[in-house]
Amino acid sequence: MSLARGWEGMLDLFKIIYLTVKGFILSDLYRFSSFAAFIAFFCYCTIFPSISDICWGLREKDSMVNPKVSSQPKICYRPIRPSDLDILEHIHGRLFPIRYESTFFHDVVNGRDIVSWGAVDSSRSDGRSDELIGFVTARIVLAKESEIVDMLGYDSAKCDQTLVYVLTLGVVEAYRSLGIASSLIREVIKYASSIPTCRAVYLHVISYNNPAINLYQKMSFKCVRRLQGFYLINGQHYDSFLFLYYVNGGRSPCSPLEILTAIVSFMKNGFKSVAARLCKNGGRKISRRAKCKESHSLVSATPNKRNVALECSGYECV
Repeated sequence: MSLARGWEGMLDLFKIIYLTVKGFILSDLYRFSSFAAFIAFFCYCTIFPSISDICWGLREKDSMVNPKVSSQPKICYRPIRPSDLDILEHIHGRLFPIRYESTFFHDVVNGRDIVSWGAVDSSRSDGRSDELIGFVTARIVLAKESEIVDMLGYDSAKCDQTLVYVLTLGVVEAYRSLGIASSLIREVIKYASSIPTCRAVYLHVISYNNPAINLYQKMSFKCVRRLQGFYLINGQHYDSFLFLYYVNGGRSPCSPLEILTAIVSFMKNGFKSVAARLCKNGGRKISRRAKCKESHSLVSATPNKRNVALECSGYECV
């Protein structure tokens, strides 16, 4: 009997301890959950809006670079303006492995020694019908100070000869394969052709950019040189191809074969001219000699006739 009561007392004691510990645990969990809820509410009110804004900003910039293209986009071309500064810098950062200084972009949008054209999709319905989706930038340089002075023939050393150098060309991915890059390059060629002293348009292309290489070859640019280690990107050197497009009568210097052919042709024409003159002069000399002989025979024959007449008359008189 006493043993049974002892076990019952022990069980009651364990129940009391269990309930007590359970109460503490539940109380702590309640306190912890309340604290966690408070922290979550605080983060939602303070931190999360900032994160949301950041994500929205990234989405906004991504839509700037990869906008939705309508089935029939209406592409227009215009000069780049100061209002294009942010999008121009952003697209350059997304398209090129080379980082350009901010002064470059300010020079572009303000037209300081740089000419530029931008492409926009006026059919966009998202309120960005005047936002850049493509661009080209270029600069006028003196021919005698350029790296291709030896590719411009004999008149390239003249002080007034100029070239147009293409600095950057790009189109956002969503608008590629629509002929925008070709149209932008044609704007540059048309501009260069309008300058009487300009002789060529030239540019550099990194060696692995096959789409750009195919584009320039399709547009009749000539690959005139390969430059070893021209680009330095992330500590690694890359080769560059130099492409050239002649305008306003510009041409490459003659090859040795062309020079030899020109010399032979010149000498041949010279010999023909000399031979013709000699034949002409020879004909004149022959005609002069014939005239001299004829006049001499007439002079010598006249006295003889006179002598014969005198002799005959004298004979008759006798």
